[in-house]
Amino acid sequence: MFDTNNKSVYITRLSKFLPNDPVMNEDMEDFLGYFKGERSRSKNIILRNNGIKSRYYALDRSGKSTHTNYELTSEAIKGLTGDGFALTDIDLLACGTTSPDHLLPSHASMVQGHLGCNPVEVISPAGSCNSGMLALKYGYLSVLSGFSKNVVCSGSEKISTWIQSKNFSEEVERLEQLGENPYLAFEKEFLRWMLSDGASAVLLQNKPNSNKLSLTIDWIEIRSYANEAKTCMSAGAIYKENGGLIPWRDLSQEEQMNNSVFTLRQDTRVLERHITKFGAWFLAEIAQKRNFIPAGTDYFLPHMSSEFFRKIIKKDSREYGVEIPDEKWFTNLYKVGNVGSASVFLMLEELYNSGKLKAGDTILAMVPESARFSYAYMHLTVV
Repeated sequence: MFDTNNKSVYITRLSKFLPNDPVMNEDMEDFLGYFKGERSRSKNIILRNNGIKSRYYALDRSGKSTHTNYELTSEAIKGLTGDGFALTDIDLLACGTTSPDHLLPSHASMVQGHLGCNPVEVISPAGSCNSGMLALKYGYLSVLSGFSKNVVCSGSEKISTWIQSKNFSEEVERLEQLGENPYLAFEKEFLRWMLSDGASAVLLQNKPNSNKLSLTIDWIEIRSYANEAKTCMSAGAIYKENGGLIPWRDLSQEEQMNNSVFTLRQDTRVLERHITKFGAWFLAEIAQKRNFIPAGTDYFLPHMSSEFFRKIIKKDSREYGVEIPDEKWFTNLYKVGNVGSASVFLMLEELYNSGKLKAGDTILAMVPESARFSYAYMHLTVV
């Protein structure tokens, strides 16, 4: 029987799982490996631009995996249980990730199987950073429509094995250009020194908590700009001269190896032109549509791949009349790294459990995705 009278959806619990001990900047290559036995000559320059001090890898110092992606996700979901909510109570499981362990079965199916919960509906949204937000919106709509009483949503990444040195044929040889234009650093090495492993999960319910704060989802807006720009980031393909992609399945095994086809790649020239502009453009559209003043929000949670983008986000938002004051920003990039689809949930989990929130506070979350350019914004109210 569907509850079609439900008018609100609440985030009632948040949890996270970050594998092993934090890895400091000076230790990264002990886990990711060296190029030709030598330390990277550009790592420190890139780290200085992205502002990250520590991150987490599901690897040991020998480079061997300690967790799969579905294990990371399962551990985060287990953190939602207790106090009257069990794995067997889940109505719907929505799991977003950039980095599933397999092409098949789906990521959510692997998580469900590992958890051993009841037969439930599952969905695994594709994409990169916005796959977690797509999972959340699917869950939000399911509860709002009355199809589900609760939904467990997650974002997770196991990126570290993609960025180990064994997957690259040579190191970038443009160190002298990095100081003049940091985007050049992004071309080959930016992703290695920024990406991190981990998982976070949220519980959506049709009723708020009775004994502690909950977060009402006021709205979620997601927009793709794939029609406006060519591919920026990819894995499992190589770029054509005309900007298109040749998929891995159309390449010989030798071509796949010679082109490191299964590593993450980013066209930094396209990134520079579009990533922040689309975000400001979309937020201005939302502000008009919903009669919403971004500067009036109490907390702004921007998912950024690098602190390098902070000043550009501010510049573009100022240009579109949607700038948010510095004191409203809340991020944890410096200590957890860029965990892709999990990043927004990791920020929200930390803020929720910080003791800072009070009833009536508002939160605006922003998630950009550079693969083919999409943006997600979510507005929450503390109740």
